[in-house]
Amino acid sequence: QTVFTENTLRGTLGVNAIPVKRHIFDYLVSDSNIERDFASELDISTKVEVYAKLPRGFYIPTPMGNYNPDWAICFKDDEDIKHIYFIAETKGTMSSLQTKGIEEAKIECARRHFKKISEGKIRYDVVSNYEELLEMVTG
Repeated sequence: QTVFTENTLRGTLGVNAIPVKRHIFDYLVSDSNIERDFASELDISTKVEVYAKLPRGFYIPTPMGNYNPDWAICFKDDEDIKHIYFIAETKGTMSSLQTKGIEEAKIECARRHFKKISEGKIRYDVVSNYEELLEMVTG
């Protein structure tokens, strides 16, 4: 519970920290340019209600070790006034040759974990950019 109420992230504004509006905190500390660009897209999207860059303290235990997904995103659907919950891992490439075997196994565990605990209501997948995520959510 405290993983979302205690902001322990440290960053430098303009280097790895940016001001944000739809994030659970006022500033986002990113690990890479891919994450920063992804957050910028989430922040300006009218389809996103709120999102969080998941802190290292949020993890899923797997047989290969703890796995820490990157994002939790709550989308809004104006027609039905419902919310779609999505957990995402951002990668620069989706090529399995460039993703380590252990990490792929952890990602598969995460897919099964979120499907099981939410009866399919929380979606989890790996995306390389916001457009790909939006296609998964709206498609």
